[in-house]
Amino acid sequence: MTNQSNEMLTFGGHLEVLRKMLFRILGVTCVLGIAIFCFKDITFGLLLAPCNNGFATYQWIEDLCRQFNIDFKFDAYSIQLINTELSSQFMTHLSTSVYLALLFASPYIVIELFRFVAPALYDHERRYSVYVTIAIYILFIAGVIMSYYVIFPFSLRFLGTYQVAEDVVNQINLSSYISTFTTLTFLMGLVFQIPVLSFFLAKMGILYADFMAQYRRHALVVIMIIAAIITPPDLFTLVLVTIPMYALYEISILIVKRVEA
Repeated sequence: MTNQSNEMLTFGGHLEVLRKMLFRILGVTCVLGIAIFCFKDITFGLLLAPCNNGFATYQWIEDLCRQFNIDFKFDAYSIQLINTELSSQFMTHLSTSVYLALLFASPYIVIELFRFVAPALYDHERRYSVYVTIAIYILFIAGVIMSYYVIFPFSLRFLGTYQVAEDVVNQINLSSYISTFTTLTFLMGLVFQIPVLSFFLAKMGILYADFMAQYRRHALVVIMIIAAIITPPDLFTLVLVTIPMYALYEISILIVKRVEA
């Protein structure tokens, strides 16, 4: 790696650059975390929005049905969360602020990481690395949006209202709700990196489009197994996650074909 004057950096110089980068990332993340922590009502208003029938996704679907003169409305529901530990609400508030701060700081983190490795790349590597970096971030955000607006709300609606008998009342803990939300959202962001992973494997000559097309059915089985691992234990959520994952697999085939061309 070289500095701005094109002089080779020593090992200690690399460590100093890395140290400054980490401090900048930590500083930005801390500032965002404090801001998110202070705006508690807005933060948890968004996080807890899927708990009732007024959530945006349900309204959009109902509006779309009205456009096509389809008489459809979701059954009314409302999920009340509970807290069973003295410090749980405060710790959940704190951990959620950190998680969201890392999420919102991710564009800056990606830029800093790219600036750190860019001097060691050739010009052509640097050019396509920029596109790959942008693709990684866009796909991650797409996964987060998919989780927030589609997968988590419908999973919550199904599991939160499911009863084996009317006398058995669901009481969902706040920490369980937030834990499921953050885990599923983060994992969906990672799952949406399938096209990027396929791109790199194709570049290395490990993955071929004909092979991927030939083993579509096997890939679907593997995707369903992965979806079963990363989602809550219910068939409904499994199907919701499997559909976009398989769509990404088909997109990956097209990307690998472009690499081979």
